[in-house]
Amino acid sequence: MPFTPHPGSPVTYASYLRLDELLSLQQPGPEHDETLFIVIHQVYELWFKELLHELDYLQGLLRANDRALALHTFKRILTILKVLVAQIDILETMTPLEFRSFRDRLESGSGFQSFQFRELEFALGKKSREAITRYPEASAHRRLLEARYVQPGLWDAFLACLAQNGFAVPTGLLERDPTRPIEPSPDLQRILVNVYHSDSGLAQVCERLVDLDEGFQEWRYRHVKMVERTIGTKRGTGGSAGAEYLRTTLHQPAFPDLWAIRTEL
Repeated sequence: MPFTPHPGSPVTYASYLRLDELLSLQQPGPEHDETLFIVIHQVYELWFKELLHELDYLQGLLRANDRALALHTFKRILTILKVLVAQIDILETMTPLEFRSFRDRLESGSGFQSFQFRELEFALGKKSREAITRYPEASAHRRLLEARYVQPGLWDAFLACLAQNGFAVPTGLLERDPTRPIEPSPDLQRILVNVYHSDSGLAQVCERLVDLDEGFQEWRYRHVKMVERTIGTKRGTGGSAGAEYLRTTLHQPAFPDLWAIRTEL
């Protein structure tokens, strides 16, 4: 809901940002470190919201072939990703004993349940029907994921941009089922090599996609190491497999074609 001031009331810093409401959302127990844990994860969710906002905007820019503004938006997204990784440094100031002091209070709650992070994965083409089934039927979060699941993602917008600039992207890729994984395509890889040699502007877009892919992989790696140093091999909260599961998500690029061509450039 957008901010609407009371009639006759001046807009202030606190009222515009709804600070009273915002600062009341942290309800820690008596342990000192729980406040940090709550704040960090609430901030993560705010950044996830902003990333989704920017990624949706970026898709529109690519489809409109507005490469200059697309590159500017990439810069913002990549800067936010750096902040997400840096926040892990703050979490790692909490020792295993400090986390254990309030861990039981999380009960079945787990970061594994972050529907916005699942939306981010879907926007980058990492889609999973199984992930949707973890949310109750007809719930608002499930409806959001089901909508995102069938929508084309960032990669599809990039392929449309390539086609608009005269590159012969195979029709099967332009009309692919967006619920399917992004599979490497030798035909597309030959086109991408040509892009790097013939269109410096689109080559920059390719490089920013690689930066984005690498940034998310870096976040995943740092997240795994943070979990390992905090709870070791214990199961995660909410019954998740903890670090053991998280390790399976590493080294899985979202845009495999852009990595496959590196030896050809």
